[in-house]
Amino acid sequence: MKNNSQLPDIRDLSYPKLQALFEEMGEKAFRAKQVFQWLHKERAESFDEITNLSKPLRAKLARDFSIGRVKVAEEQVSEDRTIKSAFQLADGPVVEGVLIPTSKRMTACISSQVGCSLSCAFCATGRLKRMRNIKGYEIYDQVALIADQAQKHYRAPLTNIVYMGMGEPLMNYKGMMESVELISSPDGLGMSPKRITVSTAGIARMIKRLGDDEVRFNLALSLHAADEEKRSKIMPINETNSLDALARALAHFREKAKGELTYEYIIFKDFNDSLEDARKLAAYVSRVPGKINIIEYNPIDDADEFERSSIEQVDAFAAYLESKRIQVNIRRSRGKDIDAACGQLANKNKAAVKA
Repeated sequence: MKNNSQLPDIRDLSYPKLQALFEEMGEKAFRAKQVFQWLHKERAESFDEITNLSKPLRAKLARDFSIGRVKVAEEQVSEDRTIKSAFQLADGPVVEGVLIPTSKRMTACISSQVGCSLSCAFCATGRLKRMRNIKGYEIYDQVALIADQAQKHYRAPLTNIVYMGMGEPLMNYKGMMESVELISSPDGLGMSPKRITVSTAGIARMIKRLGDDEVRFNLALSLHAADEEKRSKIMPINETNSLDALARALAHFREKAKGELTYEYIIFKDFNDSLEDARKLAAYVSRVPGKINIIEYNPIDDADEFERSSIEQVDAFAAYLESKRIQVNIRRSRGKDIDAACGQLANKNKAAVKA
């Protein structure tokens, strides 16, 4: 018999493949439904927990498959009640996720890749080597564990999910889509796709694919500059995904998909915080309307060229956009004291790069 850690994870099987497996084993078709619910809704950690299967069938499944649950390796609670978790995947790597509590919502910020390959200049995760994509069920596990934290610490249900942790979700399209399906399934967490936001650094062809797939979740574009030269300076991906290409892809998304569109804009002192920058941003957003989230910059190691804009400058920037009848939210950072704020994930967690 193989070591359990070497066995394929049964959750790699989609529901139709699970049905085919039980048919091959000469079992009734409804066994697939039972096992699927135990694996996802009930989050069984071993086949012995699936008590409505016979012991011989459980033993056969345990011989051929594993259930490699994601575990919380470390948990840190911020002074503002934000909780950052180091999640250990079954094969060893560590990624990070965050629970962001407010008076109106409980939001899970989750990771889609181990590391990242995009190298955005202001982001700690971008300084890590991308090791692999996170599988759909591993993303699902992160959400479920953060939902547990919300109940345990704040006695409140999870209300929102943002794919804004480590990695680029659209470069893990299969895993991201599978996780959304599990999260929104009645046999999973049963959350509405309208409560889910997927954030991208901007990959035009994949944004178009979201439209073609008519997704129901929301999309956030990490824009950070509405000027080609400035955006390319801080986000190398802009060199192959121009602002014009992104605008056309976003228009396709808005036409075909059901979700809302948000522009994320980290504001840096003396780089993208002038009224001229605000004017360019307003003009760009007018092409494909959406709301704008202005985000405070959170310092990371080895990025001394960036500083946080003053409150006065941020307010003036936002006021200009509002004068153009654009919906604007200023997002104040949460969890800065534990490096859980936007752009800081993996800043201090050296375990995140270990295999």
